[in-house]
Amino acid sequence: MGNILFLIGLTLIIGFQKTASFFARRQKWKGTASFAAGITLILFRWAFFGFLIELYGLVVLFGDFFATIAGFVGNIPVVGPYIARALERIGAVSRNSELPV
Repeated sequence: MGNILFLIGLTLIIGFQKTASFFARRQKWKGTASFAAGITLILFRWAFFGFLIELYGLVVLFGDFFATIAGFVGNIPVVGPYIARALERIGAVSRNSELPV
């Protein structure tokens, strides 16, 4: 149920055409295939393995957004600096990184 709601929500936010083109990109095929395989395994009652494969697919599909999310989390009042420092320690984000534009 959550997977279906996730796909519906993503489609409502960015539109059907952009959602379809996102999942159909050549660079995202591995992530799309593993996400779909994970959903299929969950439906066939292999929930643990389906969840792991689906999680891998989500990381491949949305891995580019992690730096953006980490930057946003670092700006949250009170807890943001602590989270940003923890992310820097594990190497998830660098403090003085430049935008790739």
